[in-house]
This record gives sequence, structure tokens and C-alpha cells, in this order.
Amino acid sequence: MQKDFLAQLRGAFGAKSTPLIGVDISSTSVKLVELAGTRQKPELSRYTIEPLPRDSVTDGNIANVEAVGAAIERALRKLGSRTKGAAAALPTSMVITKRITLPATEREDDLEQAVEGEANQYIPFALDEVNLDYAVIGPVANDDTQVEVMIAAARREKVEDRVAALESAGLKPAVMDVEAMAVMSAYELMAEALPGKGIDQNIGVLDVGATSTRFYVFRNDEQIFMRESPFGGNQLTQEIQRAYNMTNEEAEAAKRSGNLPANYDNDVLRPYVDTLAIEAARALQFFLTSSAQGQLDYMLLAGGCASLPGLADAVSRRTNVVASVANPFSEMGLSPGVKSRQLAADAPALLVACGLAMRRFDA
Repeated sequence: MQKDFLAQLRGAFGAKSTPLIGVDISSTSVKLVELAGTRQKPELSRYTIEPLPRDSVTDGNIANVEAVGAAIERALRKLGSRTKGAAAALPTSMVITKRITLPATEREDDLEQAVEGEANQYIPFALDEVNLDYAVIGPVANDDTQVEVMIAAARREKVEDRVAALESAGLKPAVMDVEAMAVMSAYELMAEALPGKGIDQNIGVLDVGATSTRFYVFRNDEQIFMRESPFGGNQLTQEIQRAYNMTNEEAEAAKRSGNLPANYDNDVLRPYVDTLAIEAARALQFFLTSSAQGQLDYMLLAGGCASLPGLADAVSRRTNVVASVANPFSEMGLSPGVKSRQLAADAPALLVACGLAMRRFDA
């Protein structure tokens, strides 16, 4: 069974802490986060964000391994860490996950064979073309002869592309996670600051990426809903291009620096914020109509656009749900080298990298 890199469940590992850098490879940048401390009391040691050359990652696929590896190498130099172990993630859409029930056994070989036999029913590829992993979640309620198992599988070349990029930068891949699981790990950190710590509540996380927006709903320690839509921060960049006759690179730089004409807020930013709020309301409606879990209690806004002026208020108005900007580091101690003001601006875009960095407490 190919279990070398795909191991997305925290319960699949022991409790020993092993130094790791969380490496989030997105469509426009690589984000690195390193934590210290313990799972109960993590601390942010360092982080950095390094832009990627345009089109080096498209639709989650690494189109240019050398360019991505070079960007990770530049980010590592800025990070200034001696840690070589890395945890990365595959886009959720690239991973097939399934909960199955199997006869309980104490023999690992027997369980592996049973998982492989069941996996053939759910994976539309030959098993020798995928990386397959599993983790035992626990006994089935009221039946101790059965266990619930989560299986996860991804095409091997998707895993190998990320491994190659990490290795070309001098890192040693230790964990290949799934983005949704990394977001859930970061959410668990943020839940501590929610009303009632989010217990027995439905909490949404709207993660706005460059090319897509993902809407997750978590209840306690479980993801109960996820929807992805093709709308993201690139739409704002394109609106800036059109409004001010800029190239894509110029528009992206102006968006990041805030160096834009006086009419930008009213003519470009506000319409984009309203459209993004409508996307949030649409995603929420999909959850409400497809789930029997009840209403949404709270929403966290993540991704590079999360801190846009007026977005939290616009989302709250459109959804009738209180929304705020996500910060997985809000309850953490910070090393002296971390600038708190810059972190406040960057934190919403670091959910996946932070969740990956938390894997040091599992591996």
C-alpha cells in the first residue's frame, strides 16, 4: 500500500513532536509557517510569503516544478529556519476521501488488505496509480466488532510534483495533507476565541483564494460541508486592470500596496466586495438547503481578500450571520521576530500553512 506521503488524518500519527515547516503552495504564492511549543500551547516562530511566477500553478496543478521549487527556496532563505522537514497539502478536489466500516482487527496487515479491497469500489484508478492511505477513526457506535476507517487516495503524479518542488528547495517531505484537513486544524485553533468556543455550533469558514472560493462548515471537530466556486481575488485584480489600464502585474502590485486612485474605493472595491458578499450568501444557501444541520452560527473570513475594508460587514448583511476576519494565531505567543501588525494583515491567508505546521505535533 502506498502510504509514503498521503496521510491526512492527525489520528494516524503518534504524539511525538517533530520539527516541520508548513508549506502551502497556492496559485499565486508559497506560504511557509513554523510553530514551536505544544499542541495545547503552540507559538508562532516565523512565517513568510513568497510570490510565484504567473501560471506556475494552475487549477491546483504544479505546471512548473522548477519555478515553484525556486520560490520555496527563496522563502526558506527569508524564513531563516534550519528545519528541513516539511508538511504540504494537495487541493481537496484532487483527493478522494471516504469513510468506510470494516471488521475490527488488531492485525495491521489484515486491516491494510481490507482497506485495499474496499478502496477499489471508490477509486476510479488502478491502485498502482495512486497514493493510498487510511486512518482508523474509532469503533462503530454500539458495535465493537466494527471500526470506522477514513481512506484517502490521490493520483501519484500529483503527490510527486509537490514532493519534487519541496525536495528541489532542500526540504524533506514528511507529510502530504489535504487542504480541507489543514483548514480544519487551523479552525480548531480559532474556535477557542469564538462565542462558547464554537461548541455544538455550525461555524463557516469562507476562504477566498486567487482563483476560487471555498466555503467550509465545521461542527465541533468535524467538517460537515464544503463548496467551491470559481470566484476569487483575481476578479478584483482584473477590475483594477480594466479601470486603470494596467497590466496584470501592475494591478496585482497596486492591489497589494494600496497605491490606487482616489475613486478606487467607490468605483472598484465596493462593487467587488458586494459581489463577494453575494457569493458568501449563495454558498450559505447551498449549505442550508443540502444539510439537516440547522442554521449557521458564525462565519470566519479567510484568504488574501478577507481583510478588505467593509467585507465583514457586507457578508454579515447579506447572510444575516455575524462575520469576522480569521486569525489562527490570535491565541498564540509570537516570537520576537514576528511583526504583529504585519501578521494581522497576513494571518487570514495563512490558514492552510498554519494547519500544516500543526502537524509537527502529530508526526
